[in-house]
Amino acid sequence: MSDLATIAMSVMNALPAADATVDTTMEAARATTHGLLTIGRGAAYGAAAGGASVGIGLVVAATISGIARQPEQGGALRTLMFIGIGFIEVFALIGFAYLFILT
Repeated sequence: MSDLATIAMSVMNALPAADATVDTTMEAARATTHGLLTIGRGAAYGAAAGGASVGIGLVVAATISGIARQPEQGGALRTLMFIGIGFIEVFALIGFAYLFILT
């Protein structure tokens, strides 16, 4: 009987230590998940901002080319350029908003 009691006591003493190990492992997993999520958010917004930058560059380049070919249409092309830039910026801001909505 004393051997059985000794085994039972050692099992009872080992259980809280196992729970503490699980808790620290879970906390480490949560910290890792949070870190990876933060890196993913930064990469996603970087891609959205980079795409918007490329889009704005293409719109401005096309406008300059169009004005160089037909200077009399400069006012109309400039207006369309600013409208296009506005749409591109809206898409970049939507990409930024999705980072907070989806997480």
